[in-house]
Amino acid sequence: MTKSGTIRCGIGGWTFDPWEGTFYPEKLPKKRQLEYASSQLKVIEVNGTYYSSQKPETFAKWASEVPEDFVFSLKASRYATNKKVLAEAGESIARFLGQGLTELGSHLGPILWQFMPTKKFDAEDFGAFLALLPRTQDGLPLRHVVEVRHPSFRVPEFAQLLTKNDVAVVCADHADYPMFADVTSDFIYARLQTGSDEVATCYDQTRMNLWADRLKIWAAGGDVVDLEKADPSLEVAKRPRDVFAFFIHEGKVNAPNGARTLQNQLA
Repeated sequence: MTKSGTIRCGIGGWTFDPWEGTFYPEKLPKKRQLEYASSQLKVIEVNGTYYSSQKPETFAKWASEVPEDFVFSLKASRYATNKKVLAEAGESIARFLGQGLTELGSHLGPILWQFMPTKKFDAEDFGAFLALLPRTQDGLPLRHVVEVRHPSFRVPEFAQLLTKNDVAVVCADHADYPMFADVTSDFIYARLQTGSDEVATCYDQTRMNLWADRLKIWAAGGDVVDLEKADPSLEVAKRPRDVFAFFIHEGKVNAPNGARTLQNQLA
């Protein structure tokens, strides 16, 4: 039997009013929402860290409220990724990584570096940015993933730079932005962003099946060459990969149910 990495399905954040009484039980106190969400899902992407820094005590508190095998993905500071010259982002990167996020310990998942849709690919400058990303922080291993949204990144040089620096790329299922399915690190990070508030599971069953197949192939070490015809029988590599998949953006009302459904389907 082919060994597979861990597949974690989750959502963006855990505070959203429409989830109260739908995803969250009636009358559940807000202060217990993270505790409940982490008991139902395996990963949450934190968006708040993109806009402002947090205190070490905050990260420690988050870690204390979740199960042992639960992880947080943190969206990195916009002050690092929104720079005109990315090679000059070193100070912003260090400030973000040094704010105390290592208080999460084993609950720290990938760091997501998201770029504006207008940011175009410049091989020299982007390569300089990737070289600034450290592999550890306070002795804790770091995993990095980038989300780029401009078509100019659809060149072989981009994937080559990511592979050289052991950085993953977001596989974004988005209505307007290009999708990148390149495997450039030892993990996969997918953001499923075309759900619907009218579908109870965010994605309908046909699309849910397709993504389940893709995630299984990636976890087993294989590559999904044709994203429209994922084939679980494809011959796979020997090294399994961890896979992260988030229901986020469109269809947010039903995102938790989508993540939970997909996780159960994969189990």
